[in-house]
Amino acid sequence: MLLYTDILSGDEMISDAYDLTLVDDVIYEADCAMITLGATAVNTGANASAEEAEEDLEDGEQKVNNVVNSFRLTATSFDKKSFLTYLKGYMKEIKTKLQETNPDRVAAFEKGAQTFAKKVVANFKDYEFYTGESMNPDGMIALLNYREDGTTPYFSFWKDGLKEVKL
Repeated sequence: MLLYTDILSGDEMISDAYDLTLVDDVIYEADCAMITLGATAVNTGANASAEEAEEDLEDGEQKVNNVVNSFRLTATSFDKKSFLTYLKGYMKEIKTKLQETNPDRVAAFEKGAQTFAKKVVANFKDYEFYTGESMNPDGMIALLNYREDGTTPYFSFWKDGLKEVKL
């Protein structure tokens, strides 16, 4: 199994247990799902009261995103201006790391990152933002969006901001 960690913060971001798709050689996308955590249902054999409406979730149950839960990601927020400021600094850090470790990759990263960043900014209101467990402000921000069906969530991670760790 491969675990992908943020090269700047060391936070675990995703693993190959999720079906990763490489998009434009710069972004990994991973579909995710809402799961229910918490209390277990106990069937006592009694019929539910007609007067009481049945609740969707039992006491102690909680609906969570499986990727957010598995990798202890934390929701964060940005306005467009602050996101662009963050992104500029993040891209500079990743470019510096690439120049040290894989200089042949820099040009492809810059081109692909610019294209993807324009897509994010153009559809800014559609994204949710998540930081790794350490909440390092310089680390990767994972982007959550929904597929064309409007119900299937997926995360986007910067390929060059991740390091593969074999488990």
